[in-house]
Amino acid sequence: MEQTVLKSGTYIQISVGDEQRLEARELVEYSLRHHHVSNIWDGKPGAGAPGAGAPGAGTSATLASTRMLRFTGTLGEIVFADCYHLPRPTRSFGATDGQDWGQDFLIRSESENFSVDIKSMKRKSGTLAGDYVLNIPASQLHKKGSKTTHYFCISFHQSDTDGTIASLLGFIDKYALESGSIGQLYKSGTRRTRTDGSTFTFHESTYEIDFKDIAPPVLTDSLRKLAGFRICELK
Repeated sequence: MEQTVLKSGTYIQISVGDEQRLEARELVEYSLRHHHVSNIWDGKPGAGAPGAGAPGAGTSATLASTRMLRFTGTLGEIVFADCYHLPRPTRSFGATDGQDWGQDFLIRSESENFSVDIKSMKRKSGTLAGDYVLNIPASQLHKKGSKTTHYFCISFHQSDTDGTIASLLGFIDKYALESGSIGQLYKSGTRRTRTDGSTFTFHESTYEIDFKDIAPPVLTDSLRKLAGFRICELK
């Protein structure tokens, strides 16, 4: 399989198919019925799920956010698998106890193995900037027994004309993040200011990685043939 190396600051966009979305939804609904795993926001100050509205927004809002969290993550795994001809996930949200040890995919090469954890998010637009960030909780990065060697970042947005679009941003080397070569660690309690002037506080220690520091995805001939394929540059 021929590979092309993209230059830094570029990413790939492709269209997400209805069948991919359907399979993700089916895995999530099974997960919600059978995998009763706590969410990342459970027990945090405010007790509300991200995007659920005011603190204590209620069970229905929390369930909706749980469903969206798992759907976004599962869709990211399905898209990544299809892009690189890997087996699709058979479960949403890891094993029956929600733990997959940070290894969504194991990719073997002649020189080394890569244990990849897919990090998916939703954004309003597919126009992405270098100073946009991905957040990874320190507790996840340093989790005992974690197998992760690399993270792969995918951003989803909804297009009025083309449906769901996936932006494949690329890889983050976990060791580089741990050693401080890339990213920034913000301790719990750190107050941050967003670009719009609003503020928020980290309720747990968190690594923040700028999109510009993410290594671009591997570009293959088969990727070029996917629906909606195009190469984009960070703003």
